[in-house]
Amino acid sequence: MTNVIAYCKAKDRATEEHPFRTGTIAFKVDGKAFALMPNEGQDGRITLKCDPDRAVILREAYPEITPGYHMNKTHWNTLDLHGKLPEDLVKELIDHSYNLVDKHQA
Repeated sequence: MTNVIAYCKAKDRATEEHPFRTGTIAFKVDGKAFALMPNEGQDGRITLKCDPDRAVILREAYPEITPGYHMNKTHWNTLDLHGKLPEDLVKELIDHSYNLVDKHQA
Protein backbone atom coordinates (compact mmCIF):
# COMPACT_ATOMS: atom_id res chain seq x y z
CA MET A 1 0.00 0.00 0.00
CA THR A 2 1.32 3.38 -0.96
CA ASN A 3 1.89 5.73 1.95
CA VAL A 4 -1.55 7.26 2.42
CA ILE A 5 -0.15 10.00 4.63
CA ALA A 6 2.07 11.22 1.80
CA TYR A 7 -0.85 10.91 -0.64
CA CYS A 8 -3.09 13.05 1.59
CA LYS A 9 -0.34 15.64 2.17
CA ALA A 10 0.19 15.96 -1.59
CA LYS A 11 -3.39 17.13 -2.20
CA ASP A 12 -3.60 20.79 -3.30
CA ARG A 13 -3.90 23.11 -0.25
CA ALA A 14 -4.12 20.17 2.16
CA THR A 15 -2.98 20.79 5.71
CA GLU A 16 -2.01 18.27 8.35
CA GLU A 17 -3.28 18.99 11.85
CA HIS A 18 -3.36 17.23 15.20
CA PRO A 19 -6.60 18.53 16.76
CA PHE A 20 -7.04 15.86 19.42
CA ARG A 21 -4.85 14.57 22.23
CA THR A 22 -5.22 11.04 20.86
CA GLY A 23 -2.50 11.26 18.22
CA THR A 24 -5.01 11.49 15.39
CA ILE A 25 -3.84 13.14 12.19
CA ALA A 26 -6.50 15.25 10.47
CA PHE A 27 -5.97 16.24 6.86
CA LYS A 28 -7.98 19.30 5.93
CA VAL A 29 -8.71 21.49 2.95
CA ASP A 30 -10.27 24.91 3.47
CA GLY A 31 -10.37 24.15 7.21
CA LYS A 32 -12.58 21.07 6.78
CA ALA A 33 -11.39 17.52 7.37
CA PHE A 34 -11.29 15.07 4.49
CA ALA A 35 -9.23 12.32 6.17
CA LEU A 36 -8.51 11.20 9.71
CA MET A 37 -5.88 8.67 10.76
CA PRO A 38 -5.73 7.55 14.40
CA ASN A 39 -2.47 6.89 16.23
CA GLU A 40 -0.41 8.93 13.76
CA GLY A 41 -1.48 6.49 11.04
CA GLN A 42 0.23 3.58 12.76
CA ASP A 43 -2.83 1.34 13.13
CA GLY A 44 -3.57 1.09 9.42
CA ARG A 45 -6.95 2.82 9.33
CA ILE A 46 -8.14 5.93 7.56
CA THR A 47 -11.54 7.57 7.90
CA LEU A 48 -12.84 9.39 4.83
CA LYS A 49 -15.87 11.46 3.94
CA CYS A 50 -18.13 9.75 1.39
CA ASP A 51 -21.34 10.34 -0.49
CA PRO A 52 -24.03 8.65 1.66
CA ASP A 53 -25.38 6.37 -1.09
CA ARG A 54 -21.92 5.33 -2.16
CA ALA A 55 -20.88 4.77 1.47
CA VAL A 56 -23.50 2.04 1.86
CA ILE A 57 -22.54 0.38 -1.42
CA LEU A 58 -18.86 0.32 -0.44
CA ARG A 59 -19.63 -1.17 2.99
CA GLU A 60 -21.65 -3.94 1.37
CA ALA A 61 -18.94 -4.67 -1.21
CA TYR A 62 -15.84 -4.62 1.04
CA PRO A 63 -15.59 -6.01 4.58
CA GLU A 64 -12.61 -3.66 5.13
CA ILE A 65 -14.92 -0.63 4.81
CA THR A 66 -17.09 0.14 7.83
CA PRO A 67 -19.10 3.13 9.09
CA GLY A 68 -16.84 5.99 10.15
CA TYR A 69 -15.22 5.43 13.52
CA HIS A 70 -16.36 8.21 15.91
CA MET A 71 -17.89 10.07 12.96
CA ASN A 72 -21.30 10.58 11.36
CA LYS A 73 -22.04 7.08 10.06
CA THR A 74 -23.98 8.44 7.09
CA HIS A 75 -21.17 10.56 5.65
CA TRP A 76 -17.96 8.84 6.76
CA ASN A 77 -16.34 5.43 6.19
CA THR A 78 -13.34 3.87 7.88
CA LEU A 79 -11.02 1.79 5.71
CA ASP A 80 -8.86 -0.98 7.14
CA LEU A 81 -5.68 -0.69 5.12
CA HIS A 82 -4.41 -4.08 6.30
CA GLY A 83 -7.15 -5.80 4.33
CA LYS A 84 -7.42 -6.52 0.65
CA LEU A 85 -8.60 -3.14 -0.62
CA PRO A 86 -7.10 -2.33 -4.01
CA GLU A 87 -4.61 0.54 -3.83
CA ASP A 88 -6.38 2.33 -6.69
CA LEU A 89 -9.66 2.21 -4.74
CA VAL A 90 -8.05 3.67 -1.61
CA LYS A 91 -6.56 6.54 -3.63
CA GLU A 92 -9.85 7.12 -5.42
CA LEU A 93 -11.71 7.26 -2.09
CA ILE A 94 -9.19 9.77 -0.71
CA ASP A 95 -9.74 11.86 -3.85
CA HIS A 96 -13.52 11.52 -3.46
CA SER A 97 -13.37 12.68 0.16
CA TYR A 98 -11.11 15.60 -0.71
CA ASN A 99 -13.39 16.66 -3.56
CA LEU A 100 -16.46 16.59 -1.29
CA VAL A 101 -14.97 19.19 1.04
CA ASP A 102 -12.88 21.27 -1.41
CA LYS A 103 -14.75 24.55 -1.89
CA HIS A 104 -12.68 25.32 -4.99
CA GLN A 105 -14.03 22.42 -7.05
CA ALA A 106 -15.75 23.59 -10.21
